[in-house]
Amino acid sequence: MKLTFSHSHLSSKCLKCSIHARSGGSKMASVSPRSSKTVLESIQSVKVMASASSGSRVSCGRDMNCVPEVADTLAAVAKLGFDFLCMPLFHPRLRREFELEPGKSRPGAQTRSDLLLCGRDWNTLIVGKLSPWIHADSEIETQRRNSEAALSQELNFSAYLGLPVFMIPLRGPNNANLARMLLNHIHTGHHTSNFWIRVPLMAMEDMREDLIENEPTACLDETSVDEKTWSWWHSFRTLCDYNKRVCLAIEVGADMPSDAVIDKWLGEPIKAAIIPTSIFLTNKKGFPVLSKAHQRIIFRLFKLEAQFIFTGTSRHTDKDFRSYLQYLDYLNQNRPAPNAYELFAKGYEDYLQSPLQPLMDNLESQTYEVFEKDPIKYSQYQQAVFKCLLDRVPDEQKDTNVQVLMVLGAGRGPLVNASLRAAQQADRKLKVYAVEKNPNAVITLENWRFEEWGDQVTVVSCDMREWAAPEKADIIVSELLGSFGDNELSPECLNGAQHFLKDDGVSIPCSYTSFLAPISSSKLYNEVRGCRERDKDPECHFETPYVVRLHNFHQLAEPKACFTFTHPSKDMNNNRYQCLKFSVDCNSVLHGFAGYFETTLYKDVTLSIKPDTHSPGMFSWFPILFPLKQPISISRDDDVTVRFWRCNNGKKVWYEWAVTEPCCSAIHNPAGRSYTIGL
Repeated sequence: MKLTFSHSHLSSKCLKCSIHARSGGSKMASVSPRSSKTVLESIQSVKVMASASSGSRVSCGRDMNCVPEVADTLAAVAKLGFDFLCMPLFHPRLRREFELEPGKSRPGAQTRSDLLLCGRDWNTLIVGKLSPWIHADSEIETQRRNSEAALSQELNFSAYLGLPVFMIPLRGPNNANLARMLLNHIHTGHHTSNFWIRVPLMAMEDMREDLIENEPTACLDETSVDEKTWSWWHSFRTLCDYNKRVCLAIEVGADMPSDAVIDKWLGEPIKAAIIPTSIFLTNKKGFPVLSKAHQRIIFRLFKLEAQFIFTGTSRHTDKDFRSYLQYLDYLNQNRPAPNAYELFAKGYEDYLQSPLQPLMDNLESQTYEVFEKDPIKYSQYQQAVFKCLLDRVPDEQKDTNVQVLMVLGAGRGPLVNASLRAAQQADRKLKVYAVEKNPNAVITLENWRFEEWGDQVTVVSCDMREWAAPEKADIIVSELLGSFGDNELSPECLNGAQHFLKDDGVSIPCSYTSFLAPISSSKLYNEVRGCRERDKDPECHFETPYVVRLHNFHQLAEPKACFTFTHPSKDMNNNRYQCLKFSVDCNSVLHGFAGYFETTLYKDVTLSIKPDTHSPGMFSWFPILFPLKQPISISRDDDVTVRFWRCNNGKKVWYEWAVTEPCCSAIHNPAGRSYTIGL
């Protein structure tokens, strides 16, 4: 979600509208004739900073502890190039009294009028801030009760103004009453605001006091110190039941936690990053710059589309904030360019999709079209067939030895074309059978045969398991793999077709292995929670795997191999059981498991979606997610043990999974009650 000045020549989304950006909701706010004239006049000279690399500018706000005149301040920050203003709604030093006289009956307005800005400006340009003296979890009862009343007043006034965001700081580990009051506010009909919980990456008492300007900041290694403020946040969002409107605004300090802890923070639902001017160094020309460690975290925040809030006074060059904004825009323009996979996946980040079931369902033409655009997969298949033909047919037999190749699950023909190109490349003769059960795709194959392939290819409209092949194959080629390797029933299909493969025949692929890794992602946990359907079991959506472009997540350990299948195979039993143990080296929370696969097509020709061996540029598969019904808290040095089953009853296949360490979860999807793959 984005906060931005709402004038037509600035093309960023307003924060309130882009709360629903997943569904395409993006409205431009109009200029108010009443209160924004000054803002509009001031903003005319602002140069829109468009990013050359990403095509979007960074959304930035100005944080202020006291705002004497709202409209004038808004105009001033607009003139500097800011998109929104963070400000207290009540005077920060006005400690209101709700129980004792005479303060309780003090007459007059307790804060300024909402008429100072038009509704549209309150809705899009202002982030409210909680008064700093409010301490809803104070151990002093009178202070706590007074804070509760003031907190309720400020939350209600924020809702009255229609602010898109209200910011609440966490200053310590005890925030149960604050969480209770915020959750009560959310559940009593206030549906407009989102809440940014302001949490420092490191607690103030853990900061070094010996910082010297222009000295690069060190990353501290003491994990217990590093993780202290994360535990504040984790407790708070757990108390708030992972409410989607409770998000995170991290405050980046001069000291940085370890890389492992930063990885963990970046798996959280970060909507904003607060950048104090005091962390900037000064270059030789007097301009502000950031250390390499700070630059790394900024680049990663760009990927999460976080907004940036500058706090503190200007300490460089012209003594206003333009140089800070220009530096941030410079970093944005020079961030690493997205690779082909990231470009393809744009817009699909953390978007849950049901895995395909091509055996049970006939795919649509557009689905085939998407996969056929993959620049890597089919070139690897061509290379595999090419090497296989060279191995099977010596040079002296190349004019007489005709290899029989069967493409099983030919779709619209990309593997047929790859195989024909491989035969031409190897200068070998090939006879091809294109076997496809989808009658609609068979029409495409028949047109290919009529227009391009000729008699070299025979099109067969049949389920490969039921086909009575007229001859045996030297090579069978298939692309029946899903995101978890076997989840589109490649083992069952290829076992069923194995009887028409010669004894010395080759299967491409010849093997594939699934992998699992434990992950933490409150974003994905909430996405799964939102998939609940009325007519199904209340926990059905947590017993279903999802294909998803993992983005806002933290992988807690390296992936480990789960199930392996080889073809041809003597073992026709495709049921599997695996127990995997992972060591986790930081305090965290487990929300589920990410699934990947690697496959060997032929000898050294491989494909992989596992992060460390991912085939560069390949985008045919996103990872798969196996969620957990209940998040599990993990302590540093805990082992996470998960047990996975692949089950088959002759009519359908399904997975079951359960965590048994550090505590036991329920077994998910017993007897395939929520999710099965139809045979």
